[in-house]
This record gives sequence, C-alpha cells and structure tokens, in this order.
Amino acid sequence: MSDTNDDYIYDEASGEWRPASELAAEKAKAAMVHDASGNVLADGDSVVLIKDLKVKGAGQTLKQGTVIRSIRLTENPEEIDCRHDTIKGLVLRTEFVRKR
Repeated sequence: MSDTNDDYIYDEASGEWRPASELAAEKAKAAMVHDASGNVLADGDSVVLIKDLKVKGAGQTLKQGTVIRSIRLTENPEEIDCRHDTIKGLVLRTEFVRKR
C-alpha cells in the first residue's frame, strides 16, 4: 500500500480516488517524447530525418538522412523545435525523426 500521508486526487478517467504520487508518475511517463523508433528524446539531442520533408514557407526540401542538432522539446509531445543551417524556427513532428 502507498504512503499513508499521500494526498488523494479524484481521477475522472477511472472514476476513483487515487494517490497523487501515482497520478504524477503516470503523467510524467506520458509526457516523455519518443522518436519514430520509440527512443526517448531530450533537449539537446541530435536527430536524423527518416523521410524527405517539404518545408512550408521555405520553398525547400529537407532530405532523408539530414542531421538536426540541438533539438528543444515543446509542450506538445509530438513536436520538437529545432534549427537547420538554412531554416530558423523549424518545428518537426517526432514521427519523422530518429535519435542519432
């Protein structure tokens, strides 16, 4: 059983009162950002594109195998913020990258 001093929070999804620490652990696990292969991504990682991507507004295509360095995670776990030599303020979907 969990710690007796633990606060309980009503979980609307399950309809039960659950320990706050348990809900926080589940939320942290869900907030992890994964690449197309399932590897966990973190700020500062380098990734490789697994598909040619046409960049809207830039009029160019990033080719498969292009390395993107120093990514930054966003609030959306399906997107990463990054830079390329020719494109500033680039946002990529995690489904199109693989951790290097």
